[in-house]
Amino acid sequence: MSARRSTAATLLTLAVATAALAGCSQKKDDKASSDAVKVNATDTACEVSKTSFPAGHVVLDIANKGSKTTEVYVYAAGDKIVTERENIGPGTKATINAEIKAGSYEIACKPGMVGDGIRQKITVTGDASAAAAPADPRLTAAVDAYRTYAQEQADLTIPAVEAFATAIKDGDVEKAKSLYAPSRTGWERTEPVAESFGDIDPKTDTREDGLEAGQEWTGWHKLEKSLFADAKIGDDEKKLADQLVTDLKDWQKKIPEAEITATSMANGAKELLDEVATGKITGEEDRYSHTDLADFAANVEGAKKAYELLKPVASERDAELAKTLDAEFAATEALLAKYKQADGTYTSYDKVADAERKTFSDAVNALGEPLSKLAAAVVVK
Repeated sequence: MSARRSTAATLLTLAVATAALAGCSQKKDDKASSDAVKVNATDTACEVSKTSFPAGHVVLDIANKGSKTTEVYVYAAGDKIVTERENIGPGTKATINAEIKAGSYEIACKPGMVGDGIRQKITVTGDASAAAAPADPRLTAAVDAYRTYAQEQADLTIPAVEAFATAIKDGDVEKAKSLYAPSRTGWERTEPVAESFGDIDPKTDTREDGLEAGQEWTGWHKLEKSLFADAKIGDDEKKLADQLVTDLKDWQKKIPEAEITATSMANGAKELLDEVATGKITGEEDRYSHTDLADFAANVEGAKKAYELLKPVASERDAELAKTLDAEFAATEALLAKYKQADGTYTSYDKVADAERKTFSDAVNALGEPLSKLAAAVVVK
């Protein structure tokens, strides 16, 4: 997600006071709509209005016309995620703003949010070397700072997961259980960056029901089941623990290669809230350990970090959006704080009643809706 060029004609202009400028804004809005790549997702098809378009700022207008909740991805070679949007309900629409450089890609619609998806090949045209740094130096600084943050989170994860793995290899079930959630914090804060590498996330963070045909189950959740459901550590678990460390060190080394832009940061923040909505709120993510709130908190922390780095530009271009995001982040953090215990852990999620889970769901929705608009507010100008 390296810095890329954008096409100013596709941007929504800032609100202006004069009728003449308002008319100019309307023309640009109309052109933005006509330039958008329309994606119609159904239960059996993924229709893309354009299979070739110029590199730079790209708008995907998505309509879910199927009966199942879907998600839409743009994949580069090796299923490297360029951008994505999850949790698009039946009959609803979503918009993705992204910076995409020249090359060959696939757009995938995933009805039911499972599997490899229904895919359409696309070509993004232009000079692959023409991507330029953002005109606004504040966005350049935000991207650089976020890359540093992502590296820091990966660097902090390695000793935490090594301690987790050591407890497993020592056969200490209770200690390993206590180290499970802390070993995931850095990953959960920056998961969109980790997922962008394509091959690392399936090896480290796949749940049993998310396995593809023929895929071996490895990673955190396999170990979670062994520790919390089966209360056992055998030779297989010890090998898996070592493999988890190896895979996460691979992630740590790849951070400098991650393609990061202002819009990918904003989209990543929304993806983290989608992670909460589709996994943590339901209790599916950490179904054996019930440490969902720890992951939830890390997702919110990571989303807020991306927002805060982009806020100087976002607040200038859309003051009301920034005001709303400030309030919704504060409300979500206050809600989570009620479940944080003296030792820094969170209440086991199986102790959280359905009515309380509904409160969490409402908070995530209230934050996720304005967060989905952040990318449009920081499109490179």
